[in-house]
Amino acid sequence: MRVPSNTTQFVSYTKSTKHEETRHDLHPVFSAQSESSRSWGAYAVSAVVLGFAGFAAFFHYNDERRAVPKGHQGDSRSRNIVSGPIIGGPFTLVNTEKQTVTERNFLGNWVLLYFGYTSSPDIGPEQVQLMAKEIDILESKQNLKILPVFVTIDPQRDTPSQLRAYLKEFDSRVIGLTGPVAAIRQMAQEYRVYFKKVEEDGGDYLVDSSHNMYLLNPNMEVVRCFGTEYNAEELSEAIGKEMSKKPS
Repeated sequence: MRVPSNTTQFVSYTKSTKHEETRHDLHPVFSAQSESSRSWGAYAVSAVVLGFAGFAAFFHYNDERRAVPKGHQGDSRSRNIVSGPIIGGPFTLVNTEKQTVTERNFLGNWVLLYFGYTSSPDIGPEQVQLMAKEIDILESKQNLKILPVFVTIDPQRDTPSQLRAYLKEFDSRVIGLTGPVAAIRQMAQEYRVYFKKVEEDGGDYLVDSSHNMYLLNPNMEVVRCFGTEYNAEELSEAIGKEMSKKPS
């Protein structure tokens, strides 16, 4: 998984250190110093050299640890790294026909999942329209099928009939899901979706939320997360690449 700003993205980075070697030419000086003085001088030089070497090794070790992404399984050094939080999980909701739907109903299909609400004034409608355009592009240009799923984060107002009427304005292929507040909140937590009710004058309210889309493979595992910066062409291209990959 562009895993959860309003945009949740999967980022990995590699930080490397550059070591420069400095050569010191030491010229012995013979004087009337005692053997004891020479011994203490040698110990002092050795301590300084070892101290710098220790600091260099310490920072190099920490840089190597930071360079390994969480959950990476590429080599033996990273196999014991604890993986990050898993996005996704089981759910039990209701579709627009008032039928119970769980994650098992989508097994075997690629799913594009979006959390929104029908009263959203701006970004929400744009994202649903984006989903509708994206499935058209995938089907017509790449002959790929995907299930678009809309989960409401405002179940108090978004009843099955309200969801059905709303999604029909965009594309009847978009599957709408609602359910009890507790079930919606649990699913949102599993997918790391942020949302919060914002009260307005007159008893009305909006819902402040993230607007990410999640691409799930046929095993209902999240493989990509997309933010609002994608247009339909970019989104369909990125999804097409994921769907064309051979299963690992």
